Amino acid sequence: MPSNYTDSIFKNPATCFNLVKHNSFKFKLLYSAFCRVNRLIYFNMGIFRFFLLIGLFLVSAVAFSQNRQSSVLAPPLYIPDTGKRITVGAKDTNINHTSQFLTLRQCIDYAMLHQPALNRSQINQSITKETNAVNLAAWLPQVSASANLIHNFQSQPQLQTSTTSGGSTTIDSRANTFVPELSVSQAIFSPSLFYTHRTAPLLEQASQQVTDSTKIFLVSSITKSFYSVLLTLEQINVLKEDTARLGKNVRDTYHQYIGGIVDETDYEEATITLNNSKAQLKQANENVAPQFATLKQLMGYQPDQPEFNVSFDTTQMMQAIHIDTAQMLSYENRIEFKQLNTQKQLQNELIHYYNFQWVPTVSAFFNYADNFQNNNYVNLLSTSYPTSYIGLSFSVPIFTGFARLHNVKKAQLQAKLLDWDQADLKANINTQYKSALANYKSNFYNLQLLQHNVSLAQRTYFVVDLQYKSGIVAYLNVITAESNLITSEINYLNSLFQVLSNKIDLQKAMGLITY
Repeated sequence: MPSNYTDSIFKNPATCFNLVKHNSFKFKLLYSAFCRVNRLIYFNMGIFRFFLLIGLFLVSAVAFSQNRQSSVLAPPLYIPDTGKRITVGAKDTNINHTSQFLTLRQCIDYAMLHQPALNRSQINQSITKETNAVNLAAWLPQVSASANLIHNFQSQPQLQTSTTSGGSTTIDSRANTFVPELSVSQAIFSPSLFYTHRTAPLLEQASQQVTDSTKIFLVSSITKSFYSVLLTLEQINVLKEDTARLGKNVRDTYHQYIGGIVDETDYEEATITLNNSKAQLKQANENVAPQFATLKQLMGYQPDQPEFNVSFDTTQMMQAIHIDTAQMLSYENRIEFKQLNTQKQLQNELIHYYNFQWVPTVSAFFNYADNFQNNNYVNLLSTSYPTSYIGLSFSVPIFTGFARLHNVKKAQLQAKLLDWDQADLKANINTQYKSALANYKSNFYNLQLLQHNVSLAQRTYFVVDLQYKSGIVAYLNVITAESNLITSEINYLNSLFQVLSNKIDLQKAMGLITY
């Protein structure tokens, strides 16, 4: 049949219809097929393109599998068990999950009772009180008793003593003499006792401030150590989820590799990514044990005691990151500033003491003695000659080689050192405050961005994973999306706990940590 005749048939459907109506059966079939194909292309163009794409993909896959050489990477001898989840248990982290759970407040409360450094500080505080009590006991009457028992081998024939009436009494000397004596003294005024009295409350205040400083250190250190443990545990949870997800990817890629759908490099890259995630998970598991040991040391928790886990409310944690950054810095709130002020007060009292060290020391005394004499020990207490008297004692330093003046000058120079220490402390506190405030603000802003990055990374990974399963993108895109997701999640956790630690540093710099 001529080609121009055939073209005229397809170009003019009416001609085709007449030929079918008046001619042979093959024209009827030709016209029916033409109409069906025309309707399919015209009304179902999308479906037609889809089946055409599937057909081309299957043809390419069959051709690729038939052209594979025998030297390609052989399938592994076994399918890796990537579905097994690595748990944080006693085997990996020396943590018993059946043990008790302690919150941050409970850890701090435990440390307030069992921490060795805090208990030593409290004992030293009690020692200071007892030392002050010993020094101030000199204000009370001092009573003492003494006795002398004497045997004379040689003695004068007579012993003459004076009497209160102005006369004299003659006492025959005896071979044996026993003289008991009672002495009572009362301090009326003494510069050293006055100095002790004025510095006693300051010394107790200083010891109390040492205890407060230890408590502040423990609260901040335990809190940051607690957050460090929580951070590692949260990282373990993230890495466990990522490891399980990567394990599923490895299994899917393996079966696709066996079926000839993907190249062997996709399976290898999936395995490498899974191994890296397992290594990070193992490292995080191993890091939990020393972090728990640090927390226990700060708490004063003995190693032979039962294990415990940490517990924290996520909602409370998110609420705890906020702090009022508009409040002004007050140096007087810092415990170091309070301790320095106490030292300056003690130094001023020392200057005052040296300035008035020339004041006389006055005390009253009373003595009572009884003299027993006899030649025979049996009758020694039969005869006695008592004596008693009362009086005042004065002591005035007249010249001490200018020691007092030098002590005054020395104490004044030491006071100037404390003034410079205070100026340096203010500058140091201000630097700590500015640094803590800047770190808190920057990390808080970073936390908000990273939180948004996590949601974006999760959505991106979900889309890329679907695209890879549909054959649109290469597996390298999946690896990149997975890496970005893991990095975003880990960075978000690091930033969250970094903000919490920065808040503790800011509170410590402002002197707001109390217990």
